[in-house]
Amino acid sequence: MTVPPEAERLLESEPLMAHLGTCSEGRPHVAPVWYRYEDDVVEIVTTGRKLANIRENPRVALSIQADEGGDTKWMVTLLGTATVVDDAAGTGAARRRINEKYDADPDAYAENTLVRVEIGSASYQTY
Repeated sequence: MTVPPEAERLLESEPLMAHLGTCSEGRPHVAPVWYRYEDDVVEIVTTGRKLANIRENPRVALSIQADEGGDTKWMVTLLGTATVVDDAAGTGAARRRINEKYDADPDAYAENTLVRVEIGSASYQTY
C-alpha cells in the first residue's frame, strides 16, 4: 500500500478541493478539482487544459489540504500516473460517485472525462 492508512482516512474524510498539477509545455499547470480516493487510486472527471495535459504527459501531482479558521489541520501530497478512461459508462459511474461525495447533482458535468491516477508516492502532515 502506497498511501499510509492515516493519510487514507484524511483523503476520505470530507469533500475538499484537490489541486491537480499537470505539465504544459514544460511548465506546471495547477487547477482545482473534485476527487474521490479509494485503494491507492484517485478518480477525477475533467475536461479542457487539464485533460489535454494528461494526454500529453501522464505524470501528475495532487495536493489536498484541510483548514480551519485559516490554520492548516492537515495536508496530503500524492504523486502518480494518470490514465484517461475514454469510456462513457465508466465516466458516468465515476462522475456520479464524485458528485455524490460533493453533494452535487449526480448528472452534472456530463461533458467531463474520467481520469484515474495510480498513486506512486504519498506524503502527509497533520498539525
